[in-house]
Amino acid sequence: MTLLIIGLLLFFGIHSLSIVALPQRDRLRARFGEGPWKGIYALVSLAGFLLILKGYGDARATPELLYSTPGWTRHLMATLMLPVFPLLFAAYLPGRIRSMVGHPMLCATALWSAAHLLGNTTLADALLFGSFLAWALLDWWSLTRRSPRAMRMAAPSRWNDVIAVLAGLAVYVLVVFWAHLAVIGVAPFTR
Repeated sequence: MTLLIIGLLLFFGIHSLSIVALPQRDRLRARFGEGPWKGIYALVSLAGFLLILKGYGDARATPELLYSTPGWTRHLMATLMLPVFPLLFAAYLPGRIRSMVGHPMLCATALWSAAHLLGNTTLADALLFGSFLAWALLDWWSLTRRSPRAMRMAAPSRWNDVIAVLAGLAVYVLVVFWAHLAVIGVAPFTR
């Protein structure tokens, strides 16, 4: 559990600089330069992510059950996951989805984590998915009080929403029927 907590602190610590210490983050970026700052950011994020993966995997070996859920929550979880991948694509494909949602990646993160809290009931699950949910909501709230940074994205097109939805649903099917079991070791619909 310790590795999971350290990983979460590293990952969300670097990702939260804009939320809690924007002037300091800007000073660090100016001090190191854009390229080196992105490298430091990426390395700290990667280190945190790898510790999260290892810590969560270790914690799954000796689960500490916090609560149990009825069987129907699996279906609710699958339904909540449907828009996640289209929203992730919409974050980089400007169109109506992006303009209506405002922050599609944060919305996707919040949906993903909330859905996984429904179907995963251990202490490690609560730490992992609860942290992602809390961070997404905090970042979303903070964006109402600060200017968002420019993101690289595709050129605006009337087809971007169609691409986001079709590509997102294709990834959803790939994850549900293959990748989740191959990467995470759990088949979503066979519990």
